Amino acid sequence: MPQMFHDVACTVCGCVCDDLIVTVEGDRIANVRGACRLAEPWFARLSNAPKQAAACIAGQPVTHDKTIRRAAEILGNSHSPLIWGLTRSSTAGQRAAIALAEQLSGTVDTLTSLNPAATLAMQNVGQSTCSLGEVRNRADLVIFWRTNPAVSHPRHLERYSVEPQGLFLPRGPADRTIIVIDSSATETSEFADEFLQVTPAAGQQFIDALRQVVSGSELTIEVDCGVTEEQVRQLAERMKACRYGALFFGVGQGTNSESQATVESLLRLVTKLNQFTRFMAHYVPATGGLTGADSVLCWQTGFPFAVNFASGYPRFDPQKFTANRLLEQGKVDACVLVGSEGVPELSTAAQQRLREIPTIALDYPNREPAIEATVQFTTAIYGIHAAGTAYRMDGVPIPLRQMLPTTYPRDDEILTAIAVGVHASKSLHR
Repeated sequence: MPQMFHDVACTVCGCVCDDLIVTVEGDRIANVRGACRLAEPWFARLSNAPKQAAACIAGQPVTHDKTIRRAAEILGNSHSPLIWGLTRSSTAGQRAAIALAEQLSGTVDTLTSLNPAATLAMQNVGQSTCSLGEVRNRADLVIFWRTNPAVSHPRHLERYSVEPQGLFLPRGPADRTIIVIDSSATETSEFADEFLQVTPAAGQQFIDALRQVVSGSELTIEVDCGVTEEQVRQLAERMKACRYGALFFGVGQGTNSESQATVESLLRLVTKLNQFTRFMAHYVPATGGLTGADSVLCWQTGFPFAVNFASGYPRFDPQKFTANRLLEQGKVDACVLVGSEGVPELSTAAQQRLREIPTIALDYPNREPAIEATVQFTTAIYGIHAAGTAYRMDGVPIPLRQMLPTTYPRDDEILTAIAVGVHASKSLHR
């Protein structure tokens, strides 16, 4: 008999929508209601994925125990291992990955290091924030700065920022003003009450001009960014006059340092606005899972990514300990990929180094591994095959539950078994 699961959480993007209805028949998903255009193909691939070997060495299926021993041997002989990814893992898997990195005196890093501007900016100047539920219920002014959630987080507009009725916004969209600021029209700007087209190179100038007007200072910055001085003044006054404002931002184009400086200016603007009203800022990541990986790293080590344990304690240096930098400089002699989907985003030199060293990859069964790993594990999917916890983009933990039976182990089970194997191997050679 078909079994129906209500209030199912989807982990495909940072919204972690937890209102899906999933129908299960036997060991397959028969139907999903409420899924967005990103989630639909993901669930379809899961339903139609061919059976994969649970463990392989050099592409050949072998027993689980033999694969664990081979992985433990690789890491036991490593002098500078890297554990990277963690995006599609649950809290348990992320904790196990961090514990393994500490045991090995290695480095643990997440996909955040590929584009760290927002995280570093928030570290430097702080962030006025809230939950997405508060935005839904209170925000009468919503601004999207160089982000296009209609594409990257399809149900963001529906559930939180544009369409829903809220406790203090009973008429939904009629009670909200939506402003999109970007270098060109986007899918999100189609929902906007106002679209401001700011030239790509002039974002910093535009924000600084806004902050001057909000502060009540004379506008001394020459506005040459695609909008007029009057539009800047009108936007500043509208931001100060709203009851509750929400700014959702992306990092835009440019180098990491340029993007970081722009985000810092945005966050300072929001801080200034809180002298007049309630205003919050939220980064909209390009992919899901980053919030959870960075959150667990923070409360385990004090740092969000690029953490090294070689000195016996966690050290953070985004210039030295990122996956890209370590691989490019040849400072990694073994790598554990807790989800290999980020490999194509690494530099060409970093990818080449990955092919030259022993690698251990843990991937879900509904995707092709991004690299031919020395040791390959197929793991259970949290929220499908196993219970767990995912962090929404606003840092709110969302429980995941099991819906399908599986013979695949969880990634935390594999990582813990490898850690035990490394410890046993080192004890044997003392």
